[in-house]
Amino acid sequence: MSDRLGALDASFLHLETPTTAMHVGSVATFAVPAGGTGYYPRLVQQISDRIGAVPRSRQKLRRVPGGFAHPVWVDDPDFDVGNHVRHSVLPPPGSDAQLRELAARIQSRHLDRGRPLWELHVVHGLSDNRFALITKIHHATVDGIGGLDISRLLFDPAPTAPTAPPIPTQAGPPIPNQDAPPSPNQDAPPSPIPAVPPSPIPAVPPMQAVPAHAPSPRRLVAEAVLDLARRPATALAALPRNWAATRTATANALRRVGGVCGATRTLLRPAPGSPLNTTIGTPRRYTTASTRLDDYQRVRQAHGVTINDVVLATVSGALRGWLHQRGEPVPPTASLRAMVPVNVGAEQRADPPGKNVSAYVVELPIGEPDPLRRLGEVCDRLQRHNNAGPSGPTDALITLASLVPPPLHTRGARLVGELGRRLFNVVVSNVPGPQLPLYVAGARMLTLHPVVPLAPGQAVSIGLISYDGDVFYGLNADRDSMPDLDRLAALIEESLQELVDTVPRPAHPDVHNPGAAPRLAGPEATGPV
Repeated sequence: MSDRLGALDASFLHLETPTTAMHVGSVATFAVPAGGTGYYPRLVQQISDRIGAVPRSRQKLRRVPGGFAHPVWVDDPDFDVGNHVRHSVLPPPGSDAQLRELAARIQSRHLDRGRPLWELHVVHGLSDNRFALITKIHHATVDGIGGLDISRLLFDPAPTAPTAPPIPTQAGPPIPNQDAPPSPNQDAPPSPIPAVPPSPIPAVPPMQAVPAHAPSPRRLVAEAVLDLARRPATALAALPRNWAATRTATANALRRVGGVCGATRTLLRPAPGSPLNTTIGTPRRYTTASTRLDDYQRVRQAHGVTINDVVLATVSGALRGWLHQRGEPVPPTASLRAMVPVNVGAEQRADPPGKNVSAYVVELPIGEPDPLRRLGEVCDRLQRHNNAGPSGPTDALITLASLVPPPLHTRGARLVGELGRRLFNVVVSNVPGPQLPLYVAGARMLTLHPVVPLAPGQAVSIGLISYDGDVFYGLNADRDSMPDLDRLAALIEESLQELVDTVPRPAHPDVHNPGAAPRLAGPEATGPV
């Protein structure tokens, strides 16, 4: 049987419009080691050697004739690593600002549906003897069993991959500059063409990838019909076999009903109006912020909260300052809704295995001027979500979308996307990352900033990931709506410092635990960072 796209993954395809591309990504920088050169051919060779270990990386989607079932994954017989690993050179001086501008242009473009849904851009010419990698991976390939894990193609836990063969550095003609940004004296807009950040794994041995024969149209139709015929039997097989299973299934069903009711109540009380919700275009603006993980840990330990509490309180303070600087009214009771994706165990969801992503819709108390009280309010609201479980309005909408028959799935998914405008103002995606250094082709990764796609009607999305003692933010935004995006990034760093300033200083230099402050709420936890 062919590997068919699930309902949730298909929704990410249908949510795409000319102005909303549904791929996640990252912008990482690396230190070039002494004598290092030729990273583009090194990377192409490494990925070619490892491609067999990640089948999804060389598979593309194929539509079922008639469209009455979701597409299937098939091996791309014309797969060429060179179509997915691109090369760019920044014009001098190769600044971080130029890298962010290039990343914004690359992220504005849709992935080619006729090929495997990922791209990797190697960027040379960065100052301070660095190079960069910009990744794009379609959301439809990330979730579920067999999802694309690009880290298996890229990262090693040591400076030299033990299985990577030596790569010649003087081979072939110069590499064309496929995505060079405009030079600094050109005021050209970005091109109008429309997680989960990678995690570390041990090096994988080279594997030869032999594409399988693609199924014929007749076979695709027959398999789709068979899938439809099996649904009643699958549903019967899923019925509980004992009292404990019955009780669990009943609780899950009631939770789903409650989620639909919650979604209805939320839609009747739409998210507050703000400059964060507007009609967006295709061009993007991208910027970053960098913070230290120790600062979040200090606030967590001093006030008995979680890392996620500190993150959302930091974002709340930054959004408050940003609205003030725009001249927007921010009364004491003002709030904004954030959609916060979270990882949950399979036992907490009724979805197929591998779909372990849910979401909270959290009210951010931007009207509270005091950073410590703001932290307390965020903590209380997240605690209520934790007590109730992750199911809520967003889960309910996903469930409703999955119940729509495939021929109507496009309309159903886009309807859910439109309803999302009423649910939340901004996405804040917090992903845990490795706390040890990673290497690509012998070069150590220095920074790793995520790229989170924009939802319809959302002017900015905020992603963050921890790596090797730092917490890196990536802000992806509509270019025309967010000309002051750099200021919002700076306010994130300032807002965190406000929280750090609330940490009591130790009475003596040799006292390591400053935590004399009372707990605000919730259990002691490190959060997902």
